[in-house]
Amino acid sequence: MGAKTALLAFTEGDIKPALLGATRSDRAETEALVRQVHPGYDVAPADDGTLFDDIYPSDDFTYATVLAGAELYCDRRLVLDRPSELPEHLRQAGAGRRIIMHGMHSVVDWLCFAVWEDGVLIRSLSLSPDGGIQENIGKPYDFELPYWAGEHPVEPVPGWPDEGPYPLPFHPLELGEEALRALFGFVVEGYYDPDDIDTEAVHLHGFRVTDPSGEEQAAREAMYAEAQRTMRRRTFRMGPDGTLHEVSLDSL
Repeated sequence: MGAKTALLAFTEGDIKPALLGATRSDRAETEALVRQVHPGYDVAPADDGTLFDDIYPSDDFTYATVLAGAELYCDRRLVLDRPSELPEHLRQAGAGRRIIMHGMHSVVDWLCFAVWEDGVLIRSLSLSPDGGIQENIGKPYDFELPYWAGEHPVEPVPGWPDEGPYPLPFHPLELGEEALRALFGFVVEGYYDPDDIDTEAVHLHGFRVTDPSGEEQAAREAMYAEAQRTMRRRTFRMGPDGTLHEVSLDSL
């Protein structure tokens, strides 16, 4: 799976009708709202995009649109490992409306989604196989129930060495696609439903949004450097019995 998302929306009820009727929003109005969700940041125009191409933007980029009864932002900084810690200024930006967050990252099989109604957190889930269940607040939605009931277990990969049982009762990205369709009306991967939103038809305005102090960028670079330093490359070779065996780099 290669699914990645970084979505935050403020909406009056279900966002799907707004996405179905999406037209190109006014850039100046959209920029003003981007400045509200990133107070104190430098905001500069960038190339426009679509919900299909820019659902998980690069560092320091925000893609956004203003729809009938909704605002939609694609920005990696707006999805959180613990959605309940949504900053107060974002709660205020969505005051009186529904706030919806959805994040997925296929490299680490991480998923989060959350919904607030009128400022009250109704549901929040964040989990990954390595980190476990980081947050599980509120009553699960109906689309979640078969996953928690064990109806979608992760099957082991034949021949993969040292593979124990998957640490979660389901694959986060599989549930993530269900959550994406239920909350936003489309999927990134998986089967296409004729009623799904055409994400290529949803225009987004692009902005480069940066911390003028440089502290955010420096912290991010330090995090990336540490991840590279601690990462250990593992290499496998198919054996004569059809199973995979780990080999050292010296033997290649």
